[in-house]
Amino acid sequence: MPGVRYVVRAEMPGFTRDAMESYYREQAYRAQQSQVGALPPANFLALSGGGDNGAFGSGLLSGWTATGNRPEFKGVTGISTGALIAPFAFLGPKYDIPLKELFTHSKPKDILKARYFVAALFNDAMADDAPLARLLKKHVTEDMLKEIAREDAKGRLLMIATTNLDANQAVIWNMGKIAASGHPRALELFHKIMLASAAIPGTFPPVMIDVEANGQRYQEMHVDGGARAQVFLYPPAIKVAELSKQHGIVRERRLYLIRNARLDPDWAEVERRTLSIASRAVHSLIQTQGVGDLYKIYAQTQRDGIDFNLAFIPRSFNAPHKEEFDTEYMRQLFQTGYDLAVKGYLWEKTPPGL
Repeated sequence: MPGVRYVVRAEMPGFTRDAMESYYREQAYRAQQSQVGALPPANFLALSGGGDNGAFGSGLLSGWTATGNRPEFKGVTGISTGALIAPFAFLGPKYDIPLKELFTHSKPKDILKARYFVAALFNDAMADDAPLARLLKKHVTEDMLKEIAREDAKGRLLMIATTNLDANQAVIWNMGKIAASGHPRALELFHKIMLASAAIPGTFPPVMIDVEANGQRYQEMHVDGGARAQVFLYPPAIKVAELSKQHGIVRERRLYLIRNARLDPDWAEVERRTLSIASRAVHSLIQTQGVGDLYKIYAQTQRDGIDFNLAFIPRSFNAPHKEEFDTEYMRQLFQTGYDLAVKGYLWEKTPPGL
């Protein structure tokens, strides 16, 4: 399926071209609807990784709907658990219920199937992702793809990032373009990309994606987009302010970034065992990377004149977390996000420390 992905590089003409084409589609749709005058604000939603902490973003979006002032997003991006949320968030409030179900009714056995301990040595992951694949097939259907395609035709954008592990490169997938392609295997590819973006290396197996280049077919190994970044808006190479000036585009832009994690260090007693020490160290690296991503995106928004708004799990949330994808933990976290939004979430205007 050509032209549906972008390898993140210093120069990305394909991404720039498709971004401009989305603007022209938006203008054409506005003309069809007899909408004249200034362009409305462009609202963007960036959803981060975070495993079962995705329940926070899910709850925040549902609570935002309840306030009656949740905007329609011009663009939605997602990585890892954010990639699981992104299609539902893109299609708006009517998908709040299945999104809530995904994060408050799922049990560990609905997400993964543990393998024997020796899988760490002789297999590609500690767990099988077949349960998560079934869950995606249940919720992300042909009808959903058709709805995404209709929104893509209006000039809206849905993007998900994975990591090409062979090339050690971030890859951004244009999910709206895939949905609108009419390709008989579009839904299969859609599922694979969502699964790959959430494929935590070592925990979930990598996802093999068929590609074609120079007339030859081969497979690429894709894993969690969080291996390269915890959250993204658009590649830094894309200078939105410059592009807008070149094409005479004048509009207000706002970013709403939901970091499905706490930003303060969380205390935990670490056992003096190899796996426990390694797991805690990786957790620390991910947290640091996530904060760094916030600074990078903030710099982009300042360069390009985009209003920055940040949400994250509050320091006050301390529900017990007994295991990964702990249902009760996710329910409490969903409710926390929901309650904060209903009260009128106080979005942070800068990353921590600025």
